[in-house]
Amino acid sequence: MAELIKIFEYEVIANDFNIAGTASSAIKRNLKQLGISPVIVRRVSIISYEAEINIIIHSNGGNIYLEIYDDKLTLRAYDNGPGIKNLELAMTEGFSTASNAARELGFGAGMGLPNMKKNSDAFKISSTEEGTKIDIDINIE
Repeated sequence: MAELIKIFEYEVIANDFNIAGTASSAIKRNLKQLGISPVIVRRVSIISYEAEINIIIHSNGGNIYLEIYDDKLTLRAYDNGPGIKNLELAMTEGFSTASNAARELGFGAGMGLPNMKKNSDAFKISSTEEGTKIDIDINIE
C-alpha cells in the first residue's frame, strides 16, 4: 500500500487567462524542491498544464490536487461543470470545443486530454453535467 506523503491543492478560475499556467508552474516548482526526477517533473508539468487550461477554457472553475506518495504521484483535476458531452470524441487528437476567444489566445488545439493520457501511467476520466473528474497516476519508482 502506497504511503501518502503530501497533498497540494490549487484553485483554477474559469476564463481567467491572465493566470493560466500558475497552478502548473507551482506544481513543477514543488516537485523540483522535493527532488523528483526531471523526467517525472516534465510529465507532470505537461499533465497539470493541460488540466489547468481545460478547466479555464471549458468549465465553471475547479481545483487541481497533487498527491505525493512514496511510489507515485496522483494528479486530480476536478471542475464544476458543465461536463463533456462526448468523452470518446474529446479524447480524439485535434478535437476541440474551445471558444474563438480561447483559440485567438493560442489555446484550444484539442490536444489537452490526449496529452494528459499519453503522459500518465494510469488515466481515468468521468464527466456529468455537474463536472468532470480526471484522476492520473505517474509512477516514480
